[in-house]
Amino acid sequence: MLYENLTEKRTDPLTGEKEENPITGDTGPGTGLQDLLPLPAEDAQDILQSKKAFDKSAGGLEDGHTLSHALATEDHKLKGAAQLKTEKEVSNLGWNEPKREIAAPLVGGIDNEELWMLVRRFNKQIIHTKAVFTPVPGGLDLNTAEEEEFSPDKMRANIERLYTTVVVGILAAVKHIARLRSWREKERTAWFAGVYFVAWLFDFIMPLITGVIIALIVHPPTRELLFPPAPIALVDSKTGGVQKPWAGTVGSKDSATGAPENHKGEAVEQEADNLVHGLAELAVSSAAGKHPAGDVQDKTKEPMELAMWAKLRPVMQVIGNISDNWERLANALSPTPPFPKDTHRLRLAILVIPLFGASLFVTSYMFVKSLTFFLGFGMFGDPVVRPGMEYLNRVVPDWQKLLELRNTLLKGVPTNAQLTLTLLRIGEANKAPLPPVPRVIEQPVQDPANGPAPLDSEAQMRAEAAAHPLEASPSELDEAAHTDPKDDLRDAGFDVDSHPKNKQTKKSHKVLGWIKNVTAGVVHTGGATDHVRAKLGAHHAKDRLGVVPPKDEIPVSGPVRFDCRYEGKKGHCYISTAATIPSVAFVAKKDESSTTVIAGKEREDLKPMWTVAVADIMELKKVGGYGWKAKIVVDWSMEREVKDGLEIVTMEGKRFRVTACPLRDELFNRLVAMGGQRWEAW
Repeated sequence: MLYENLTEKRTDPLTGEKEENPITGDTGPGTGLQDLLPLPAEDAQDILQSKKAFDKSAGGLEDGHTLSHALATEDHKLKGAAQLKTEKEVSNLGWNEPKREIAAPLVGGIDNEELWMLVRRFNKQIIHTKAVFTPVPGGLDLNTAEEEEFSPDKMRANIERLYTTVVVGILAAVKHIARLRSWREKERTAWFAGVYFVAWLFDFIMPLITGVIIALIVHPPTRELLFPPAPIALVDSKTGGVQKPWAGTVGSKDSATGAPENHKGEAVEQEADNLVHGLAELAVSSAAGKHPAGDVQDKTKEPMELAMWAKLRPVMQVIGNISDNWERLANALSPTPPFPKDTHRLRLAILVIPLFGASLFVTSYMFVKSLTFFLGFGMFGDPVVRPGMEYLNRVVPDWQKLLELRNTLLKGVPTNAQLTLTLLRIGEANKAPLPPVPRVIEQPVQDPANGPAPLDSEAQMRAEAAAHPLEASPSELDEAAHTDPKDDLRDAGFDVDSHPKNKQTKKSHKVLGWIKNVTAGVVHTGGATDHVRAKLGAHHAKDRLGVVPPKDEIPVSGPVRFDCRYEGKKGHCYISTAATIPSVAFVAKKDESSTTVIAGKEREDLKPMWTVAVADIMELKKVGGYGWKAKIVVDWSMEREVKDGLEIVTMEGKRFRVTACPLRDELFNRLVAMGGQRWEAW
């Protein structure tokens, strides 16, 4: 069976201890000698042919057939609060508690802020999952389905993900190059220049480049030695020196604006959200213009719309694949426990070592001669290439998929979503579900536009510059810390002070406020109407009941009981793991006492309207009571976050939809991580 060698525990027959890989020193699933080689799995062909199918009964976590399941149920050396054994049915590690009350670390080897960043982005990216019953590529589930559904929300999520991973990474690289070219860090730049030109003098450029790449892969401390970090917003991409951050302070290290944040990664996520919002506004503004051709152009409207929607799904998939491979490469270079520490890094190095060896003997003449030969063969070799490709397609159908990075070089390396799912499974395997990102903020960040930079941000900036990575003087740092974010725009020639948005009158604010109040009234009236229609049996009205919460309501539920509605009826979803078969059930409020809790035993006083075994769940889909357009209107006019819902589909095809669930994402995460299903993202 696929990856059977990864799930078995290798132990010494005499001592009973786990055997270490003699090369990497790693132990546990996915660390065998064969895992060092970038070769497809022995039965990877079954992934393509779908001839080998697993039992349709998912079972528990220990019955899963993926590397993620194996790692989640492994006994880890480095443990956090969620990896400690407990006799309770469920350990509450800080659900609905402020950050200071939550145990740290929750998972060994990863900071809580990093964990919450992964979970927050997982919640936005993963919307719809289906169980599959065939081997999964790379030994990890939660890959994107080829028939993935297209929606504006998914397209937005993919663009935001591209920004937070690829664009920000490229921006950081560009600014590193600018720092080197600026000669502000004279000693470091002199070393780089000296070594480069000595290598050039002795025709040693390629061995130098490949050697440095190997060092960066194998020995992580080399990365900070050669490329000391600095906040992205603090570095000028043109001069390589210190610049005034656009947000007016350095409140975050990995964002382009330097905006402050309550939790790690929030600033760059907000940048991505604003980027997509700006693109949408530009598209709407452009579409609102009149074309002089008038009705003649209307004949092109329908075919162009059909062509656009047909092509958008492939575009979305390309964006997703770019982000997937970028995340896999990052997780191979800097793995997060419980994934192997050195196995994947050494596999990358093994690929580069032959290039290093060849570069010692290949001259520039040989390189140019070979390159021009292959260019010519690609241009004129079709009579040889075409029959060869036809033979290969006939003998090994879909061989291109066998050679995908996730099946070869990055086999067993997770995307961020796959990593997050594995971390969630660790909590479920130890009866300690990971608590969500704290919703109660003790000390909100200060708005940089209305005051000086927060002291902690300034201290952080000085700490970053303690080793003088930018050779910045204290006066330069002070100037960067205390600035108007509009100064850079003024220096660039923009007349920001006369911008139309700065000349809004009190009258326009009053008009906008009036429109907002009227819209809120309409939404409120519609909510009252939904109650009447729901009593008459309207299903859509039932789904909308309770989706707009009272103002300033802080949801308090989980990890066992989740507030929600079913067919308009108030109640709770209960997740029970005390019984032999873990299950999820809905209990109406009238059928439970006011003190109902589940704590280590089954409750005989509960009368569920329906119960589903977790192992029988075939599909999980996040749904909303309002459409995305109506949701935007409600968010704006009511200033409240709309509660969404979750649809559960069983193996028999039965569907159960719960709505008005404030902790919908957390309920989804528990259900998707509890069983032995191999999921596919749709």
